[in-house]
Amino acid sequence: MAPTGGELIAAGLKAQGVARVFCVPGESYLAVLDALHDGPIAITVARQEGGAAMMAEAWGKLTGRPGVALVTRGPGAANAAAGVHVAQQDATPMVLMIGQIARDMRGRDAFQEVDYARMFGGMAKWVAEIDSAARIPEMMSRAWHVAMSGRPGPVVLALPQDMLVERADVLDAARVEVSDPAPAPRDLARLANALGEARSPVIVAGGSRWDQAACDRLAEIAERWQIPVAVTFRRQELIDNTHPAYAGELTFGPNPALMERMRAADLM
Repeated sequence: MAPTGGELIAAGLKAQGVARVFCVPGESYLAVLDALHDGPIAITVARQEGGAAMMAEAWGKLTGRPGVALVTRGPGAANAAAGVHVAQQDATPMVLMIGQIARDMRGRDAFQEVDYARMFGGMAKWVAEIDSAARIPEMMSRAWHVAMSGRPGPVVLALPQDMLVERADVLDAARVEVSDPAPAPRDLARLANALGEARSPVIVAGGSRWDQAACDRLAEIAERWQIPVAVTFRRQELIDNTHPAYAGELTFGPNPALMERMRAADLM
């Protein structure tokens, strides 16, 4: 027998290497919870959807692959919006899956009916509703590609409850891997020349896609070139704050001495 939409969602999560999901159980996506029961993917149940979304965002930030949150429609999605907003601002890969009303109830002001494209369109990189169980592998593959590519960020997928019990005989999509961006050799040469000529350079470290190796490399470069390192908002962990090169955080109410150093810099 062909798998249900809920089973295809669970299989798709496994195919993408998802080890844990965060959720507040809801009746709008019971078919997914049934499919995850006794499976290899661990489930962390939060007390409120905002907590589940924040945990998924943190997971994405720590692993570099999308953290996954599952929430119910309407108020559940609204509660999860805070985590989506943080993921957007911090460029964190994340996938929020929302249980949705049945497809034949669209546009009828059904209980807790929400247009998620309008609700999350300004926060998420991509918002879509999976309207057919046969399209689940395709849509999940695209969600992971979008969340991880370029500037990472959150993706929102709405899951109509009747679609989740629909059966479809389709293959799982392959695990998504994206290429890491890197500067061209000529850009690195220009940077080396500029550093050689600078009298008061400053490194401003921020953005996403950092791992421990990159952080260690940053500290090594700062020490070798004797360049102070300032970090941007919520990026204090990019360099040891006791490192001699650490200059402070460019955030609300920054240290006046740091701002003087920034204004005096001839290369940033």
